[in-house]
Amino acid sequence: MTTTPDARGTSGITGTTTIATRPVADPPPVSRAARPVSGLGITVGYHRYFTHGSFKAKTGLRVGLAIAGSLAMEGPVVTWVSDHRRHHKYSDREGDPHSPWRYGDNAWALAKGLVYAHMLWLFDPNRTSQEKFSPDLLADRKIRVVDRLFGPLVGVSLLLPALIGGLWGMSWHGVITAFFWASLVRITLLHHVTWSINSICHTFGTEDFEARDRSRNVSWLAIASFGESWHNLHHADPTCARHGVLKGQIDQSARVIWAFEKLGWVYDVRWPDEARLSAKRPATATRSLGGMTKRSEKAAKPVKPADRAAA
Repeated sequence: MTTTPDARGTSGITGTTTIATRPVADPPPVSRAARPVSGLGITVGYHRYFTHGSFKAKTGLRVGLAIAGSLAMEGPVVTWVSDHRRHHKYSDREGDPHSPWRYGDNAWALAKGLVYAHMLWLFDPNRTSQEKFSPDLLADRKIRVVDRLFGPLVGVSLLLPALIGGLWGMSWHGVITAFFWASLVRITLLHHVTWSINSICHTFGTEDFEARDRSRNVSWLAIASFGESWHNLHHADPTCARHGVLKGQIDQSARVIWAFEKLGWVYDVRWPDEARLSAKRPATATRSLGGMTKRSEKAAKPVKPADRAAA
């Protein structure tokens, strides 16, 4: 509980000024819960589940993940998934909807490309074919319903925090505070972190695994992105349920999937596989694989560049 000035008075004996205070309610829990719910709806739901099938989910959770992802206001589920599947098919090549390398490799071209990949691609009239890239979602009646309800869900995402904030503090101050932090700031942060995966994580960072594009791992974005910024691994092994597969790499989304698996809500999870990942690592790699990795007695050895060229 915090206090704010309410009235000001002066003592007749000493002449000192005193400030009376009144209690102001602490921010409602919705201000802290809204971001992980909608953010994990994107990372666990839209991305790892609907786009890549990193696990299978029971019906209730499947619908819940589609709704939670919609609350992030990054687009209807079928549109988002279609764009991302197209991105993987043409990653950093012609046809990729948001590659930062679309204008070339020199500094000026890359600067333009970064801005385009970060957000200008959203205004490109060349829309992704949902029939081509997401026929499975179009055939799912429940997901089509959630997709069509995207507009009302946007309204819920924006206005529900303000309503809860007002009821929590029983004041307009609570309404405005919750709307600012749990609606406007939350959505802004979620969008820019997601866009940073498209731009920054295809330009800067480390290449710990061999991929056919310019995807990179960016450690300083890991926590804010719920583990999505281990992007080089993701492009090397797109269906893997854990992106931060090396020891010490934080991946909150993978931990949530792990919890869902323990609760029996998801199954057939594609956890990191030692043999599969070892084949994608350079011969100079020394960092060990982290938790949730399926160990193999005869894991494939890292492939040397010379051996790959000879093959």
